Amino acid sequence: MNNSFVETLIGAAVLVIAGAFVFYAYSRTDTGTVSGYQVIAKFDRIDGISNGSDVRMSGIKVGTVTSLDLDQQTYRALVHMSIASNIKIPDDSSIRVATVGLLGGSYLAISPGGSDTMMAENSEFQVTQGSVDLVGLLGKVMFNDDSSKQSPPAPAPSTEPAPSTPTPQ
Repeated sequence: MNNSFVETLIGAAVLVIAGAFVFYAYSRTDTGTVSGYQVIAKFDRIDGISNGSDVRMSGIKVGTVTSLDLDQQTYRALVHMSIASNIKIPDDSSIRVATVGLLGGSYLAISPGGSDTMMAENSEFQVTQGSVDLVGLLGKVMFNDDSSKQSPPAPAPSTEPAPSTPTPQ
């Protein structure tokens, strides 16, 4: 009975330490949601983006993706983001889907514009760039898929007269 109590006590201590480690890691990695003003962007492709994905500017997290929808008129992905209230984004800024690495996750990267007017609540990014289909690109390279290439155009007929050959005398 005494041995069982000690094992239970050690197990509880391990769980408390593991919980403290998870809490510390979560608080140090900026994985929480950012509260602030809402902005919107429409993309052709958002592969790898989900609720809670980071929105970064110059590599620093400034916001969080809050929801994803499909625009029923244009069939484009509609991304709602929350941007920290202390971050002001010029209204001519662009946003793109970026990846951490070849095997890493995706995030939204904002490239600030030069306008003096800043985005307001529910503003929409006018310039967006969707994700790149890496698997499709790798498939084309690996299997030498030339279906997307067109045959070179036929040479245009020459407008110069054909060279004359001297006649034997």
